[in-house]
Amino acid sequence: MLQTKKNIHIMSVFHNSTSTFLLTGIPGLEWAHAWISIPFCCLYLTALSGNTLILFVVFTEPSLHEPMYYFLSMLSTTDIGLCVSTLVTVLGIFWLNVREISFNACLSQMFFIHLFTFMESSVLLAMAFDRFVAISNPLRYATILTHARIAQIGLAVATRGTVILTPLVLLLKRLSFCHNHVLHHSYCFHPDVMKLSCSDTKINSAFGLTVIISTAGVDSFFILLSYVLIIRSVLRIASPVERKKAFSTCISHLCAVAIFYIPLISLSFVHRFGKHAPPFVPTLIANVYLLIPPVMNPIIYSVKTKQIQKAVLKLVCSKGTHI
Repeated sequence: MLQTKKNIHIMSVFHNSTSTFLLTGIPGLEWAHAWISIPFCCLYLTALSGNTLILFVVFTEPSLHEPMYYFLSMLSTTDIGLCVSTLVTVLGIFWLNVREISFNACLSQMFFIHLFTFMESSVLLAMAFDRFVAISNPLRYATILTHARIAQIGLAVATRGTVILTPLVLLLKRLSFCHNHVLHHSYCFHPDVMKLSCSDTKINSAFGLTVIISTAGVDSFFILLSYVLIIRSVLRIASPVERKKAFSTCISHLCAVAIFYIPLISLSFVHRFGKHAPPFVPTLIANVYLLIPPVMNPIIYSVKTKQIQKAVLKLVCSKGTHI
């Protein structure tokens, strides 16, 4: 009897390591996947080219070698990582109907999607801190946010995400997937994968919720706190013109925070509480959640930040002169 149980356990582990999942495109619109791929391709191209341009401009333009723009380059890096993590499977489904993904490949994709998501949340928090220091203590801004400290913040952002996510992946590897292997998205998402298991997932669910609260939850709280302190500092400025100028430097960041957190919170709620929602709702929110921030962030910062505008125009004019 003991030997039989041992054999069953070995078969379960073997089954997990060799099993495959089936990804899903847009439910009910499979016939239109080729057409749907066109706007998706445009969004991916816009996101990748826009964020690459931001990175290139920040690192080649000496006037942008300031903490605010270094944090912006971190944001662009996470956005590029987020796009690359999903591009292959999303376009593979729409173009070639390639739906199969191995268990280990699925875990790897899930790890990087969540890693870049949590890193983006952390970078947005760092950017809120940057704005707080710049407005409330401008004379000490350069001494507080030195190049070394910015590098330490970047390293802490990557380390934090990796340390938190590693147990999440290891907990999934212990599960058995015996029946339905069809995922509800065109990429691997932790709650989606967890729901397919025929094992007890209470620990996974509790840890997943803890991860969300300890990352996006904590970050959003401190971002809100930063803006309470920023508003208090702005209201102490005597000149209305200076108050407007100080707060205008935060508009781009506030937009970036909104387009990141609103879809993220919506998707988490749909997965946990939207059991009776139509099948296309989680898919639609999931695509918005992953694509809109990388597409919109470069546009927002290019439109709202004059220094970025000038650097981009300078780059375009110099290229035009060479041609």
